[in-house]
Amino acid sequence: MSNQKGGVGKTTTAVNLATALAASGCAVLLIDLDPQGNASTGLGIGPEQRTLGSYCVLVLHTPPEDAVRASGIPNLDVIPAEPDLAGAEIELVAMDRRQTRLRDALAPLRAGKPRYDYVIIDCPPSLGLLTINALVAASAVLVPLQCEFYALEGISGLMRTIEAVRRGYNPSLRLSGIVLTMFDKRNNLAEQVAADARGFFGASVFETVIPRNIRITEAPSYGKPVLLYDFRSPGAQAYVRLAAELLRRERAAGAGA
Repeated sequence: MSNQKGGVGKTTTAVNLATALAASGCAVLLIDLDPQGNASTGLGIGPEQRTLGSYCVLVLHTPPEDAVRASGIPNLDVIPAEPDLAGAEIELVAMDRRQTRLRDALAPLRAGKPRYDYVIIDCPPSLGLLTINALVAASAVLVPLQCEFYALEGISGLMRTIEAVRRGYNPSLRLSGIVLTMFDKRNNLAEQVAADARGFFGASVFETVIPRNIRITEAPSYGKPVLLYDFRSPGAQAYVRLAAELLRRERAAGAGA
């Protein structure tokens, strides 16, 4: 889950898509790679509980299975973000294989029969070494796109980075899709951004649109995904539909491979 622009619904989408996939019966691991730790907070894991997490896995060679913890949601595990992750960008600069450390660290989870059907990485809102590590480790990128002015321009840098990572480190990296977030149907600009996105990216844009919804905004303050906070809300139902659409796309891609 990546977008170098902050405030686009990236972490919200990571947490709620992971929850919706877990609710559908998939085994899901959510890795919080954002030093702000908002994905961890959104699952009720406070800073004082994050003594072992993505920093230890990325920098200190801690086995990922040691950092995994249950989220309290069936089928959903999480590797939280410790406060030390804020300094990881600087530390990584001097390290060997600094772009591939996360991929190397996660290799045991992929050996043999994979433990998880989906591993979702919540990236920071930047294109630094943390995001590069996530892109090198990932098989696909899902991009939340806020339905506001400059949104399309904001992801051009990310698309260039994805292509650079594909050429240099991860040739199998693909665009999973673009999710329109914070959509307000009362706003003509939101309609125009959505139309422009579909015109430019075509079928890469998911049909499901995530609306502006107060329940989505409130849920993290209770340490819950919106699906647990208010399942009947429009925001929660949108994430249920998004998970179903993602599963359909993945099945179709597998059948066509």
